Amino acid sequence: MKKHPSIPTSLLLPAVVLMLFLAPIVTQSVARPGFVYTRTRGRCTPQYWSSRREAWPRMIPQGSSVSKVFGSRAYERYRYDLTLLEATSRNDDGENVYARLVKESTAALINSYTRKGYPYSAWEVKTAVIQGIVSDEAAAVQAQRFYDANRACN
Repeated sequence: MKKHPSIPTSLLLPAVVLMLFLAPIVTQSVARPGFVYTRTRGRCTPQYWSSRREAWPRMIPQGSSVSKVFGSRAYERYRYDLTLLEATSRNDDGENVYARLVKESTAALINSYTRKGYPYSAWEVKTAVIQGIVSDEAAAVQAQRFYDANRACN
């Protein structure tokens, strides 16, 4: 009769403990269909408004130009034909404080018309943009304020 080699207890115990820890991982991964990456964005961000998931307010159609909505100072700073929709979908706002200002302020203006409890009125948004356009520092400060308000809004 053949004798089976015995497994030392010192090796068996860690192997059993390891299998007990891995069992929930294996069962959980089987239950889910795989890795799903979702990026949640609020309903008040420039990305949300540029996605056209919700109708824009009639007071400011998507095709309105930034210069007509925000005034002559905006005309001097931005392209004359830059639309509000284009402003919300900009991706050059990394280091450019004026691009960030127009992007966040456009979302803020839309939110002021569509979201109850939004901290800025339309008039306040427009005034803040005019004040923000005067310098890099003012633009950065105001863009950050709108950024924070847009992310805090639901």
